[in-house]
Amino acid sequence: MAANLASKVIPVAASIGEAKTGGSIMTAIENSPPAARRPLDADRVIDAASEIADAEGLDKLTLTRVADALGVRQPALYRHVEGYDDLLRSLSLRGREILAQRLADAAVGLSGDDAVAAVGHAWRKMVRDHPGIYAATDRYPCAGDAELEGAVERVLGVLGQVLRGYDLTEEDRVHAARTLRSAFHGFSHLESGDGHPLPHDPEDTFDHLVQLLCAGVHRRSRRAAGASVS
Repeated sequence: MAANLASKVIPVAASIGEAKTGGSIMTAIENSPPAARRPLDADRVIDAASEIADAEGLDKLTLTRVADALGVRQPALYRHVEGYDDLLRSLSLRGREILAQRLADAAVGLSGDDAVAAVGHAWRKMVRDHPGIYAATDRYPCAGDAELEGAVERVLGVLGQVLRGYDLTEEDRVHAARTLRSAFHGFSHLESGDGHPLPHDPEDTFDHLVQLLCAGVHRRSRRAAGASVS
């Protein structure tokens, strides 16, 4: 696991949708003449599915809906995805890739508590920007799937690098990274489902969460442990 935490985040290609600007994928498809449309491929299918999931919710995503958005018959999709479960798997992989890159970008130039807060806010923003894709990360199991497990490890790897600003043992750093992941995922999941009822301000609650997490990490540091012993 320690080796996994030290691994580098693989940059996410523009094809996953982070670099797209100027209108929706489906609008571009609908407005372009047939001769101008690029051939149907797996990326184009996943792009369309991603937009539907984010705009309308993952529960609205069906192969029929994707085929309609692409202007093809549903059987044409099976040349590029094996079925709905395979499409869901692709969305869950994309969600984790986007998340890992967002976290890595947010942590640049920061360390310690500031870095923890930055990746936490980046996690929440990713979920707000891509609610459907993020929801897919919970719908498809990653255990036993080497590619999905690797994507999870890349997320943990970013968190592990963020925690290098603290004087932690390697074992404590592994557990702290997993704790951050659990906390940020749980908060974002509740927030996306209106799970934080009024009158409490979610921003204040999240700030308290980050403070509690950082306080716990500081307490586990070797410097703190040495001071308590002495």
